[in-house]
Amino acid sequence: MLEWDANNSQCDTCLKAGGLCGSDTTTSTFACHCTNGTFASGCSTESTNNGNKTQLRLGLFISGAAIAGILVGVWVFSFIQRRKRRAQESKSKDLPTPPSSTVPASSIHFTRSIPSYPYSKSDLEKGSTYFGAQIFSYDELEEATNNFDTSRELGDGGFGTVYYGKLHDGRVVAVKRLYENNLKRVEQFMNEVEILTKIRHKNLVTLYGCTSKRSRELLLVYEYIPNGTVADHLHGNRSKSGLLTWPVRLSIAIESAEALAYLHVSDVIHRDVKTNNILLDENFQVKVADFGLSRLFPTDVTHVSTAPQGTPGYVDPEYYQCYQLTDKSDVYSFGVVLIELISSLPAVDTNRHRHDINLANMAVNKIQNHALHELVDPLIGFEKDYTVKRMTTSVAELAFRCLQQERDMRPSMDEVLEILRGIQNEEIGAQKAEVVDIRAADDVGLLKNIPPPLSPDSFVNDKWQMQDFRRTA
Repeated sequence: MLEWDANNSQCDTCLKAGGLCGSDTTTSTFACHCTNGTFASGCSTESTNNGNKTQLRLGLFISGAAIAGILVGVWVFSFIQRRKRRAQESKSKDLPTPPSSTVPASSIHFTRSIPSYPYSKSDLEKGSTYFGAQIFSYDELEEATNNFDTSRELGDGGFGTVYYGKLHDGRVVAVKRLYENNLKRVEQFMNEVEILTKIRHKNLVTLYGCTSKRSRELLLVYEYIPNGTVADHLHGNRSKSGLLTWPVRLSIAIESAEALAYLHVSDVIHRDVKTNNILLDENFQVKVADFGLSRLFPTDVTHVSTAPQGTPGYVDPEYYQCYQLTDKSDVYSFGVVLIELISSLPAVDTNRHRHDINLANMAVNKIQNHALHELVDPLIGFEKDYTVKRMTTSVAELAFRCLQQERDMRPSMDEVLEILRGIQNEEIGAQKAEVVDIRAADDVGLLKNIPPPLSPDSFVNDKWQMQDFRRTA
């Protein structure tokens, strides 16, 4: 029960002023409780104004915060959308545009930032071939390789793993499964498809087809070559078979040179020539493979400027230093292959003496110091068969020319092929000088009419020329 007699008009006045009706506990009389104190009647004008101002400030604060939140949300959404748009545009710019079928190959120009393969947004999803190569589905190749069974692995390279497979039509194939599906892998993938569908040679591996670029994985399908690689037979898991006699090795050198000479005539630089990329069939016939790094080479230029790529031990030193790719870069790599065929040693071996880790350097030093017999694999009959000794020496001299530091000092692949054929046909007597024999110190007899090229580093010293090089009048 209230201790004061509340006058309705007083309470109404109090309420209208923003106060609360109550009583004074001391006097038990009416009191109006306001924000700035307790009063006997209604709140003062100052109190009312202060209350209104407080409510106004609170309302403005809440409204401002809400508006700011909305603006921030809109900005964040717009920022995310812009990022997505830019990413799409950037990806689109990195992809090459499809070339016109009327543009000759010689008019194509290359830069270091633009891939050299053609591209279509439809990406062959609706077609059955691309540059004449069949398009396989991922599921078909997954089944052909028994879900990429590890027991079917044929080899493992820098860009992918190769599996044995069998297609529905009965064809036995080798399926290369690229490691990653990113822009660089797509470039290598499409580059290899383009090149292999444009060239045909008995010593080049045949491409049967590929998956679409938009397949969940990038897969290339080749003819199956059953006898491993030259590297396997020289210093790999097949090296103890002893099947690579000297005649077989020379035949491998000639067929590999034929393939590379054909590529160069077709304006293609392989760029990754090595014994691991030279396959052998059951008759030891050569099939050069792996064109992921290869480049179409315009006929109207002397070189292509591009970042050095390849395998350590095989990369042209001038290409590495000057970033200029030419057909002579393949010649250098082939020189290393020739030395491997002679020595049965790998191109790089960290277990060798530090000066001999690189086989090319080791070979040049051995030849310079009249120690070819220390380099040659004794299993080929170098010391027992004079004919083998003569032919091996001639191949070593050719390799020496291929390994010159300056590319202009190296022969062309056509010249390399011609010399190798001459050696095989035993026409050395008609085209080249007698070989100085037979002491081990003189086993590097130089060819009569083909003096060793002198690089700026003077690999061949005057003593060697005077003692071992006989000129005809």
